[in-house]
Amino acid sequence: MKIQFLGAAGEVTGSRHSVQAAVGGRDIRFMVDFGMFQGGREATTKNLEPLPFSPKEIDFVVLTHAHIDHSGLLPRLCAQGFTGPIYCTDATFELLKIMLPDSAHLQRSDVDRAVRRKKAGKWRGDLPVALYSIEEAELALGQCEVLAYGKSIELCQGIGLEFQNAGHILGSAIAIMDISEDHAKKKRCVFSGDIGMKGKLLMPDPAIIAQADIVVVESTYGDRLHKTLADTETELIKVVTETLDGRGNIVIPAFAVGRTQEILFLLIDLVKRNLLPHLSIWVDSPMATAATHLTQHFFAQLDKESQSTFEWFKKNPSAVDLRFIADVEESKALNKIKGGAIIISASGMCDAGRIVHHLQNNLPRAQNAIVITGFQAYGSLGRRLVDRAAKVRLFGEEVPVRASIHTIGGLSAHADQAGLLEWLRGFQSEPQLVFVVHGEPEASAVLAQTIREELEWKNVTIPERLHSYAC
Repeated sequence: MKIQFLGAAGEVTGSRHSVQAAVGGRDIRFMVDFGMFQGGREATTKNLEPLPFSPKEIDFVVLTHAHIDHSGLLPRLCAQGFTGPIYCTDATFELLKIMLPDSAHLQRSDVDRAVRRKKAGKWRGDLPVALYSIEEAELALGQCEVLAYGKSIELCQGIGLEFQNAGHILGSAIAIMDISEDHAKKKRCVFSGDIGMKGKLLMPDPAIIAQADIVVVESTYGDRLHKTLADTETELIKVVTETLDGRGNIVIPAFAVGRTQEILFLLIDLVKRNLLPHLSIWVDSPMATAATHLTQHFFAQLDKESQSTFEWFKKNPSAVDLRFIADVEESKALNKIKGGAIIISASGMCDAGRIVHHLQNNLPRAQNAIVITGFQAYGSLGRRLVDRAAKVRLFGEEVPVRASIHTIGGLSAHADQAGLLEWLRGFQSEPQLVFVVHGEPEASAVLAQTIREELEWKNVTIPERLHSYAC
C-alpha cells in the first residue's frame, strides 16, 4: 500500500491524499479529501496543476468534512473524469449543497469583476481563474453517498470505512479505513481530518479511536496552545465594549460554516450572562445564513450547552438584534452604518466574498475593530492584517489600515497541541506509521518531535507534497 500526499503537506490548505492498494486481485486507488489550496498566487497554480494520474483511475473519494480546503476541488475532479462515489456524513452532504455552488459562484464573480476592472484600466496583474462552474458543482453533488457516524460499510472487496465524529464542524468526521491487501495482514488507517477542541463551542468532543496501524493527523496548531475559553471571553468582551463605547463598528471575518455559528453562540451567551449589553449583529453571508439554518436542523448533534443557549434566545429574541443579510443591496447598505454594528461576514481568510467590501469600508477608520478568529494562511489578506500591514490592496486600490486588529485564537475549530496529543494518546498501542500533515512547516515539525518525545512513538513522518510513502 502507498499513500501519496498531493496537498496539505508543508502547508495548511489543499488536503488530498491518494491511497493505492492491491485488493481483490486488482489495484485500487482512492482519495481521502480533495480540497482547494487557499492563499496567494501559488495556491492558484497548485489548484490548476494536473494530477500525477488520471482522475478516471480513482475508484472513490472519502471526504472528512465540507470545508473548502478539504472539499473545494471535488467539482473539478468530477469534471475531469472521476465518476465514482464520494462518501461523507449526512451533515457534510447538506453543507456541500450550500458550499460548492457558492464557491463556483464566487469564482465566477471574481473573474467577471476583474475583467470589468481591467477594461477600465483599474486592474494590475493576472486575472483570477474560475476552477469550475455551478453546473460542475452540481455534478459532484450527484456523486455523493451518505454514511452515518458509527456505521461500517464495505466500499469494495477488502476495504471498509467507518466515520466517527471529529468535533470540528457540523458533519466533520474521522475516517477509519480497514484495508486487507492481497497476501497481507489487514491494516487500519485512520485519517483525522480536522480534529476539534475538546470542550469547544457547539460541537461534541472528538471521538477517541482505540487502534490504528497508520495514522494521518493534522497539525494546524501543532506548535502552540490556545487561550482558554474564559480568557477568550474576557478579550472579546473588552474589544466589543470598548469599540461600541467609542462608536465604532466591529468587523469579524468568519468562515461561513462553523465559525460564524460559534461566534453567534458566544455573543448570545455573553448577553445571556449579562456580560455584554444588547447587541446589533448583522450576518452578511448567504452561505453563513444557510449554514446557520442547517445547524438548527442538526440541533441534536450540538453539545448540550449550545442547545440550552439557543433555546434561551428563542424565548428572548429581543436580547440580541440579529439580522441575516439576503441580497447585495442590503449588504451595501451596511456601509452607511458608522458605529454600533457587529458585522460577521465571509470569507474567513478575507480573500473573497462580501468581507472584502466591509474591510475596504471599515479599515480606514481608527474607531473600528477587526476581530480575527481563525487561522490565516500565508499569502491571504487575513494573514497580512494579522502581521500588522500598514496598508492593503483591495479591488486594485491601496487601503490604509487604521482600525485596530485583534487576533482571538481561543475560538479555533482546530485542536491545539495539547488537544492533538490527547487525541493521539487514545490509541492503545503505538501505530506503525504516523504522518503529520495539514500544518505550516514549523507547526508540523514541532508536533512531530513532541509525538516522538512525549508519546515515544518512533515512526513519525512529515510527508513532502507529491511524494509517495510505502505503508
